[in-house]
Amino acid sequence: MVLEGLYEHDRRQADGRRMARALHNPGNRLSDAAPSTYADAMANVETTITGGIAHVKLNRPDKLNGLTLPMLGELVAAAHHVRTNKAVRVVVVSGEGRSFCAGLDFGSVNKAPAKIIPAFIPRPWRGTNTFQEACWAWRRVPVPVIAAVHGHCYGGGLQIALGADYRYTTPDAEWSVLEGKWGLIPDMSGVQSLKELVGIDVAKKLTMTAEMFSGERAVALGLASEVRGDPLASAMELAQDLTTKSPDQLAAAKRLFNRSWNASARTTFRRERAEQLVLLVSQNTAKARKAAFAKAGARAEARAAVKYSPRVLP
Repeated sequence: MVLEGLYEHDRRQADGRRMARALHNPGNRLSDAAPSTYADAMANVETTITGGIAHVKLNRPDKLNGLTLPMLGELVAAAHHVRTNKAVRVVVVSGEGRSFCAGLDFGSVNKAPAKIIPAFIPRPWRGTNTFQEACWAWRRVPVPVIAAVHGHCYGGGLQIALGADYRYTTPDAEWSVLEGKWGLIPDMSGVQSLKELVGIDVAKKLTMTAEMFSGERAVALGLASEVRGDPLASAMELAQDLTTKSPDQLAAAKRLFNRSWNASARTTFRRERAEQLVLLVSQNTAKARKAAFAKAGARAEARAAVKYSPRVLP
């Protein structure tokens, strides 16, 4: 039964990758002219791309965007699609309805216990299982990822938000490392994200107590970036600003910080030099420089194809 479940899980993941590749082909690419194409291919995760901004929306509002196993696979497929689409400059992740994401939908997941085991097995080429990749995949996307949080941001939802590069939240949003309530620990890349953002004492307390705290408190703790009355509008505003920057510079900056944050100074200096050398000869850098002298927004080409190897990430 487990082997059958693993085969079925792998088959569905392969189908998702084939679907993302098909949509990425020039003849079938998601474009501004047909923004609903990729959204229709997913049941609970919608992705639309307009003006270089990919809006990935959790769309299960009747269940507070609670995560099911198929929904986790959809998040992985959506991240793969925007990662390989060089027209994408920025990604915004949000939730439809009253919540960003209330975490794992245990009621749904427990209806198919045989499928939990294959979803729990890590893929050796990534080092993550399906639960972890649904959150960590946004770290692998070589463009800025902005999360817009409102309502509930619990458990797996919090870990998705922490996978973003920047997080806006409403002041009254409810955040929680909720797994402790169910006798569990955060296992969707949350421990890695928490240790990057807060002190070990705070990470332990939040994980052990499963306390709920506001968006304002999340900012004070360092889990969220800014409090805004309309996080989605603020995320789109920042995204629009970032589309005027060189996409090569954005990709290089994200890569450099992700790979060097916990590295030695010597390693960081080496990576700085390597990234800068590539940027110095980039056509997009020349366009950005020309636009800066002209005091106008850069009209850059799509980002350069630079391999973003997951092996170098923590």
